[in-house]
Amino acid sequence: MSSPDFNLLLTLDVLLAEGNVARAARRLQLSPSAMSRALARLRETTGDPLLVRAGRGLAPTPRALELRDRVSRLVEEAEAVLRPTQQPDLRTVVRSFTIRTREGFAENFGPALIARIGEAAPGVQLCFLPKLDRQSTLLRDGTVDLETGVVDAAMGPELRTQALFRDRFIGVVRAGHPLCEGEITPERYTGGRHIQVFRDGADYGPIDEALNPLGLERRVVTMVGGFATALALARSSDLIATVPERHSGNLRDGMFSFALPVPVPEFAVSLLWHPRLQADPVHQWLRDRVREVCAGG
Repeated sequence: MSSPDFNLLLTLDVLLAEGNVARAARRLQLSPSAMSRALARLRETTGDPLLVRAGRGLAPTPRALELRDRVSRLVEEAEAVLRPTQQPDLRTVVRSFTIRTREGFAENFGPALIARIGEAAPGVQLCFLPKLDRQSTLLRDGTVDLETGVVDAAMGPELRTQALFRDRFIGVVRAGHPLCEGEITPERYTGGRHIQVFRDGADYGPIDEALNPLGLERRVVTMVGGFATALALARSSDLIATVPERHSGNLRDGMFSFALPVPVPEFAVSLLWHPRLQADPVHQWLRDRVREVCAGG
């Protein structure tokens, strides 16, 4: 059995609406002979004359009358499927988005983002998921809708990315710590007792690389899995935490922060998503809001 020619649906819809071969031909920008051939194919396909002579015009058969409304609805639905997606009414959208982020992102940017989302789209819910590794599997399988992070070779090559902001590492100690007074030299910094944040299986990072040419290294007395834990320990001890500045803003309230005494490269924090969501209008709107909040904060 041959596959049906769905182009005939549009032809049938116009013929049944016009009830005239010549007018239908003009509407579809076809010649009268081409339209006559199309009508012949429709008759052969449906097994019904569809339009028959009645004086100087054509009259629809009972089968044609039966098909007219159904064909019209099918054509409308097909046109809607092929039409570019329109921006929906955000006030009526009900969706949940999962954003996987490093520690501090939700604490620092979450309140402003949630407020903007709630004002424009009260039915949109945000779920913040902790980012424990750099693998992009969760973006690929649809478990996660957006991620933030530093783009590197571990990211899937097909992912879409957009830079959000630049960040840098800083030192943080409790109020009243000896480092709160005087110049913080590399020797004073490394002479203290440090908290090492153990991330992605590595215990040696850019700070250690910057200290190495000076023949210095930090005296690490404890290792933790995240920046929030490092700051909590530093807040109630003489330990020194080294954390990203913008990611840790709200977490450092009441503590003393200082620039590192050695040059450590800044890094770009980006937004990542899977290309299947690239054209989704609500997802696109959410990405824009994340970028606005990060740019403003």
